[in-house]
Order: sequence, then structure tokens, then C-alpha cells
Amino acid sequence: MSNLSNYQNAWQRAAHDAELFWTEHAAQLKWHTPPTSSGRPSATAEGLVEWFPDGKLNTSWLALDAHIEDGRGEQTAIIYDSPVTDSKARISYRELHQQVSQCAGMLRDLQVQQGDRVIIYMPMVPQAIVAMLACARIGAVHCVVFGGFAANELAVRIDDAGADIILTASCGIEVDRVIEYKPLVDQAIARATHKVRHCVVLQRPQAIAAMQPGRDLDWQEQMAGAKPADAVPVPATHPLYILYTSGTTGKPKGVVRDHGGHAVAMRYSMATVYGMQPGEVFWAASDVGWVVGHSYIVYGPLLTGCTTVMFEGKPVRTPDAGAVWRVCAEYGVKALFTAPTAFRAIRKEDPEAALAGKYDLRRLERLYLAGERLDPPTWAWLQEHIQRPILDHWWQTETGWAIAANPVGYGLEQVRPGSATFPLPGYQLDVLDDEGRPVAAGEQGNIVIRLPLPPGCLTSIWGNAERLRAGYLSQFPGYYQTGDAGYVDADGYVFVMGRTDDIINVAGHRLSTGEMEEVIGSHPAVAECAVIGVPDAIKGELPMGLVVLKNDAQAQLQQLNGELSALLRAEIGALACYQQTLIVNRLPKTRSGKILRRILRQMARGEEWTVPSTIEDPGCLEELAGQLDASVAVRYVADKV
Repeated sequence: MSNLSNYQNAWQRAAHDAELFWTEHAAQLKWHTPPTSSGRPSATAEGLVEWFPDGKLNTSWLALDAHIEDGRGEQTAIIYDSPVTDSKARISYRELHQQVSQCAGMLRDLQVQQGDRVIIYMPMVPQAIVAMLACARIGAVHCVVFGGFAANELAVRIDDAGADIILTASCGIEVDRVIEYKPLVDQAIARATHKVRHCVVLQRPQAIAAMQPGRDLDWQEQMAGAKPADAVPVPATHPLYILYTSGTTGKPKGVVRDHGGHAVAMRYSMATVYGMQPGEVFWAASDVGWVVGHSYIVYGPLLTGCTTVMFEGKPVRTPDAGAVWRVCAEYGVKALFTAPTAFRAIRKEDPEAALAGKYDLRRLERLYLAGERLDPPTWAWLQEHIQRPILDHWWQTETGWAIAANPVGYGLEQVRPGSATFPLPGYQLDVLDDEGRPVAAGEQGNIVIRLPLPPGCLTSIWGNAERLRAGYLSQFPGYYQTGDAGYVDADGYVFVMGRTDDIINVAGHRLSTGEMEEVIGSHPAVAECAVIGVPDAIKGELPMGLVVLKNDAQAQLQQLNGELSALLRAEIGALACYQQTLIVNRLPKTRSGKILRRILRQMARGEEWTVPSTIEDPGCLEELAGQLDASVAVRYVADKV
């Protein structure tokens, strides 16, 4: 049987007998109560399914205790490499088990019960992984919030999750800049309407946080006094975590992941997508605050028995554009997973990849890229200079693992630049027009996934069933709407071209334009605004604000741009990378008052656009087209200089 036939056979089996296919893969895990073959996926109130409903397990036990039972206790579980603090550490599975059990005991002492939510707001330090696994160990639900988010973003998540406990650190480090976390946490707690009982702080020497007596507790002291806690078996359908992702309304959506389906998907994807086996070294160069960090810094590698790399640094400036290659060589990384923006930054500083030549990369077999579209020029640069398989793949926070990829576990590496390759077993993709009709091969449309979704995908939106239905299930009945546009060519290759909604992707981070517009609109000089994503050679997209000033406003563009940038940094965080404002006389709208953002994006990207019949003022578009052409051209000249 050919490699392509291996993949096709698996895909057909998953499509035609999903229950049997996934029950076979579930059998690779050590369950406390194994699911039965008759344990059919159960329908949720929202219209999705929950997998293995009659099984019981514990993700933390599978990631730690099971490997110790199998004799892997002395194997390295985590390699911690922090060029920003000039420190390194190796933590074995046995040592990690001890720390996680102790942390779980600490949570128990703080009255955390099964099902309670715990906010984790930490930098890239091993204690973040310890906290996640400790929550899972006692059946608590963790909500990791990226440490770069501003106080308002943290407050929104505290309220939505109803979290009583926050685990945090005194600071994070951004290259050579110390970012104090505790003042942000204090502001968030003050803003939140849900009251937090305790905030446990890991004090880092780079910045010692001020503590509020009674509420704030010292991490080290609490850990030292805690009694280790055993893992608690929970139903496979029990929530493991909530991870918030941007929504077009500005309010983040809490994607819920379960213990059982998630564990099965992680083990399956580590072998099938990444070709990883127990004992091998895997590096996802992301942050634990994002879904990549959840799936492939923490759970995927540790459930598989791999060694995972946790890197507290950047692809450039820590200390140079050779940091990625240094880590791969030093630790014998077999597979590296990061976002295309990382390599665009490396390419800008080291265009001939000379620094890669300084390191022994013989153990590095493949590079994986996701989080945003892998543009063909970046793919070609990597292929030329690194001369290894450069594999694009496509997935979302909501799915938790790849929808389309090169399944190397089936021996398949069929790269087509610009394509994420083939749908993985469990995902049945269609491309539909806006009316729900299938389009021809090669024609762009809405990429959708036929229900049911495979294990590991979201089971709900926390506390908001209607938002799940409205956002994902209602537009095309019987399908999950990915929100991505693209096409499938005549050979079955999937090409994802961009978002269909108003989310922009800045360096792999999905950010809501609606939320940015709300912040910009709060400026006293701004009457109205629209935010669009414009192409950027390094970060993929950057936000641009089109601003209509109030009639009596006297604003200088340079000053206004600086003030808006500061506002967005304070309310959303520096990761918004807001740098460009365009003052316009009016915004294009439909007669019903909707801003025509899609046309604005097409203009900014130099794409063809047409005047829609619904527009209120056609002359507005010609005026804006000239302004956008000039503005984007000026920015590109500045970039090149």
C-alpha cells in the first residue's frame, strides 16, 4: 500500500465509522474506566458532540504518573531555556510529578474544588506548566491568559470564567525589558465584578511584587506547606480548560476543551501530524497563553512521553537571529513548530541564514508552521537555506489540533507551497458559497467542516450556548463554520487564504478589530473609526485605523497616532502592534449603516474591488482608494528603508 493510500484509508475509516476509528485510538491511553465501543458520542445542547461519555481518566495522571509507571521517571520532561534571564534547567518526569502534586495540594488548601475555574497569568516559566497540570489533577478548570494582555483583558476573563483564584508571577521579561505583572493583576481584580479570593504570586528576582495581606499569597511559601494531591479520575466529558479567543463583538469567547477527547486527539496528532515518539524532543516555539502552547508545549508532548522545550525568549534579539537554531542544536530537537512571522523576522536580520550554518542541525528532521498563512516566499527561503521538509498546517483555537496537514505518521510528505495539504482523518471539509452551495475545485468560498467534529475540538463556549450556535453552527446547517476562506484544488490540496470575519492575525495572534474600534472610539477627538488588517512583511498583518474626526477636533496625525497606540497598548496589550492611523472624511457604509470593511481590506491589499449596490455614498470609495494606496505605499517604503 502506498503512503497516499495509507492516509486515504485512514481518512475513509474515520469518515464512515468514526466511533470505531476513535475508540481504537482511545485504547492507546490508560483509562481509569475505559470507554466502551458502544459508548457513542453524546450530543450537547449546543449541537456538538462529546466523545467517550462512559469513560473516566485524568489528563495530569496520563501526562505524568503513567510515564513513571512505564519507567520514564528519570527522562527529561521539560527543558527550560531562558536567554532573557540567562538560565537553563532540565526537569524530569519524576520531578515534574512531585511539583505538580504539590501544586495540586496547594490548590486544595485554597478550597479549589472539582469544576472550579483558576486563572493562570504567567510568563514562560515551568511553574506555568505545573499550574496547568495541577488544575487538571484535581479536576479544576484552568484558564490561561497570555501574560502580555492588559488589565482589562484579564478582568473580562475573570468575570466570564467566574474564577476565584489567580496564579501569577511578579513579572515577565520582554527581551531586555521587565514587565511587572502584579500591578496589571491588581488593576484587573479591581475592575472585575467577580471577586477573587486569592492571588498566588511567584516572586521573580527581576521584580518583587507588592502583596496585599490576606488576598495575596507567596507561591513558594504555599507550595512548601502543601501536601501532595493524587490525581482524581473525571468523566471524559469533564472540562479540562477554557481558552479565550477573540470574537468579532469584542468580547472574547471561552473555548471549552474536555479531558477525554482532548487526550486522544493529542496522542493521535503527535504521532500522525508530527511523527513524534516517546523519548524524542519536540519544540513548539509559542507561549502557553495560546492554543499552540496548550496543545504542543504542554499536553501533546507530555501525554506522548516526549521531552518538550519551553523557551523564554524571541526568535531575534535573544541574543540574535540564530536563537532558534541554537536551541534546536543544543537539545537535539526533532521537530520544530512555530509561526511564519518568526521566520520572517529571522530572514529580515539574517537573509542568507548564515547563523543557521553555525549549528549542528542534523537531528532536526522537520519544520512545522501554523497560526497564519505560510506565504510561499517564506516557505521557499526556508526550503533553500534549511533544506528540510517545511510543512504548513492549518488549525484553530477551536479545533485544538490540525484540520489539514501533511500526516507524516502515514508516511506522507506531499508539499505544495501555499497549501496546508490534506484534511486529516476526522475532518470532512467542504467549500461553500455564501448561500451554502458547494463551489467548484479551485474556486474560493467558505471553508466548513461537516459535523460531527472529531475528538479534541471545542465542546462548547463557556456559559454561552447561543454564541456557539450563532458563531459556528447556524450559517451552514450541518457544518461547523471555520470563519476561514479558501479553496480545495483538483488534487484535494487545501488552500486557506484568510478570514471571512473581522479578526486580524498579527504574528499568529488573532485580534478583534471590533475591540480595537471600541478603544479608538473612546478617544475624545474620534467620531467614528474602522480597523482593518493590512499586509506586513514580518507579522503577516498589522492593524490600521481609519478615523473620522469630530467636527471641532484639532488633531495632528502624528500625535493622534501616538495617543491611539498608547490607548490600545493599555487596553489590549503591546501585541496589538498598532502603528498606523489614517484620518478620513467619511467611511463607506451600506444604506443600513454597516461599514464596508471587506472593501477597505481589498483596497489596502491592492486587490480588485467593486462598488456594491447597497452603498450609501459611492463617491466615498474613490476618495478612500487613493488615501489607502498612498498610506500603504508610504509604510512599505519606510519598512524597506
